[in-house]
Amino acid sequence: MPSENSFDTITVGARGSILSEAQVWEVHRELLNHHPQIQFQPTWIETTGDKDKKTSLRTLDKTDFFTREVDQLQLQGHFRISIHSAKDLPEPLAPGLKIVALTRGVDSSDVLVYNHELPQNALIATSSLRRQQNLREWKKGFRFADIRGTIQERLAILDSGQIDGVVIAEAALIRLGLMHRRRMSIPGLAAPLQGRLAVIALESDHEMQELFRCIHHEI
Repeated sequence: MPSENSFDTITVGARGSILSEAQVWEVHRELLNHHPQIQFQPTWIETTGDKDKKTSLRTLDKTDFFTREVDQLQLQGHFRISIHSAKDLPEPLAPGLKIVALTRGVDSSDVLVYNHELPQNALIATSSLRRQQNLREWKKGFRFADIRGTIQERLAILDSGQIDGVVIAEAALIRLGLMHRRRMSIPGLAAPLQGRLAVIALESDHEMQELFRCIHHEI
């Protein structure tokens, strides 16, 4: 294990959304339970997935759509670790990178957020075919619309009345302090690793691998 005095600050790369920032500080709080002297120095990065609000996620496999720019900067040495939603990681990771910790995480379920009682033919927004199929099996008659954007942007579309409901990960609502939103859990399987956070380091950075072992939880 690295000594307690070997360093005090770790440089961190992550997406620049409010949710991503909350995730970074969640990992930091967990690490402080074991290494109370460690501080994070974050760099917030806009990725391809943040810039491109038009490409449907329905057509994408496990690509680097949400990690590409972060991966590139990390491989160039701009920061020692990066932090992502584990479900957003590409498969495989970019050569040279390695998962050094998967957090225990929070509630992994999907929820349907709505403001008013849903009509039988309610228009529900989701960018996930899996979520859409779970809803079809649960509630007959729903119609579906594709949606992209941050959690706040998706909720704003709901609040504007353009849609009747929107599917969001419960973990996102928890991390953003939005538990007051009216919602119901959706039956069916959620995305693998939803609700958990991944800490990524260079394959060669054994110090980071050892440091973050304390917050890792097996799948």
